[in-house]
Formats: sequence, C-alpha cells, structure tokens
Amino acid sequence: MTDTPLRIIETERTLLARFREWWSGETANPVKRVQFDRPLTPWLFILPQMAVVVIFFYWPSVQAVTSSFYIEDPFGFGSTFVGLENYQDALNSSEYMSTAAFTAFFCITVTALALGLGLLLAVKADKVIRGAETYKTLLISVYAIAPPVAGLIGMMFFDMHMGPFTQIAGWFGYELKVGINYWDTAIALITISVWKQIPYNFIFFLSGLQSVPVSVREAALIDTKSGWRRFKDVTLPLLAPTAFFLLIINITYTMFDTFPIIDVIVKDKPANNPMTLVYKVYLDGFKGNDIGGSSAQSVILMVVVALLTVLQFRFLERRVHYG
Repeated sequence: MTDTPLRIIETERTLLARFREWWSGETANPVKRVQFDRPLTPWLFILPQMAVVVIFFYWPSVQAVTSSFYIEDPFGFGSTFVGLENYQDALNSSEYMSTAAFTAFFCITVTALALGLGLLLAVKADKVIRGAETYKTLLISVYAIAPPVAGLIGMMFFDMHMGPFTQIAGWFGYELKVGINYWDTAIALITISVWKQIPYNFIFFLSGLQSVPVSVREAALIDTKSGWRRFKDVTLPLLAPTAFFLLIINITYTMFDTFPIIDVIVKDKPANNPMTLVYKVYLDGFKGNDIGGSSAQSVILMVVVALLTVLQFRFLERRVHYG
C-alpha cells in the first residue's frame, strides 16, 4: 500500500508521454478515430445544433440585412427598396447618436465596475477560511436571478416613494427621480446591471485565483512582503487570460443582455430616459413600426460589436500570456 502514490504518478507520466507522442506524430500506434458505418451518421448528430444556429441566428441575421434596404409596411402588405437610406437616416439622427454615446458610456462604466468589484470580492473570498462556502454561495446566488426579476428588484430599491436608495439620497438633500430624471435613471440602470453581473465575474476570477500554484504564491511571499506588489506582479498577470475572456463577455452583456433590465425601468416612462442601442432597435421596430429603420440599426450594432471583438483579439490579446 505504501507504493500506491508512486504507481499513480508513474501511470500519469506514462499517459502524458503517450499523449505527447501522439501530438507530435512520432508514435507508431496513433489514436484511432471513431468510424461510422454510414457517412451521413456524423452529420445527423450535429444536425440539431446546426438547425438551432441556422434558425435562431443566421436566418434572422439575413432577414435583418435584407429588411434594412427596404421601407416595409408594418402589416406586411408591401415594401419599397430604398438602398442605404435607412442607414443614412440612423447615422444622421441626433437621437440615434445620443443613444450611441450613452451606450458607450454605459458599456465602459458597467464593464469596469463589474470586473473591478468581481475581482475584489474574489480576492477577499480566496482569503476566507471560516465560513468560506456560505460566503461564496451568498455572492454567487445573485446570478441565479433572471434579468427581468433583477430589474424589478432594482426598481423596488429606487422607488420614488418607498425605495431605500431614494430615502438615503433624501438624507443628503437630493431627490432621486428614477424614470423622470435622465441621470437618475442612468444611475439606476448602471447599478442594477453591475449588481447582476458581479457574480459571473466573481466565479471566474475565484476559479483563476484558486488555480494559482501554491509554490508560486510562496515564492512571491518570500520575494516581497507587500501584498499589493504580490498581487500586481504575480497574481494579476496569471489572471490575464481570465480577465481577457471576461472583458469580452461583459461587453457583450452590456450591449445585449441588459435589455430586460432597461425594459423594466424605462418602460412606460417619459421619452427622455436613457437607453442603449439594442433597446432603441426594439422601440423603433416594435413600438414605432419602423421595420426597415430598426433593421438597419441592428445591422450597425452587429457590425460595431464584431469590430470591438476583433480589435480586442487583435491588440489586447497580445498582452495576455497563456501558460
């Protein structure tokens, strides 16, 4: 029984050596590939997933691009080809540009706060010894709340008559008017969106912190006594791949997944409230019956998000070291 750990280690080394041989192509007995009796069998396995992608992504995308070149009757009785007129109307509209500016501000603010607070809580949770599971469960539980429900809970906190945040603002002599005042509504949108996204970032940052080898931590502890320097010079670079992944996810979240929160807060309120581009697409298309204009806006938004993703991979990933 005493040599059991040695046997396990030897087995792991053997498996690792075989994997390296197969990967380098030097092995005499390569891993056999799965063989199917009929050539159509593997296609049948991926058919359900491909059907979902085509029906719910590619087909709507093609429809949006096609509709963006037409002025369509909201009841489907006809359409008129107008070329790039819908795009010109959107880009020349001061309302659309104002919405785009708020979307950029909203995206940067929510992403920065959600990532920063998620990392801070993960660092603190990683140091908790007693009651760690309870602490982590309480932080993660918020992620289970659906976005519309998160919006309703947020509205209760920002309610003009009985909301605790409104009462706290009143103690300092400020009257918080969410749904009426532009920036008060913006503060509510940002606060609720950050609160909803923090648990997601917390989960990944905590996993990244717990994957840092103990030997690396001990070496850093010997090298410097400053906790901030150890975190900045050792821990943070090791979290770069996780942070890069979360940066892309958070930008996508602020662009699209905050729609239910915005809808709950802005719905049936005065028209001067802040909103993001994805919500304006919904308002113009489904409330304003401007199918062609909203399609053009959705195409513009899709191109912007694609460009942002490409730029992040092109320039930011260079500073990310995997290993």
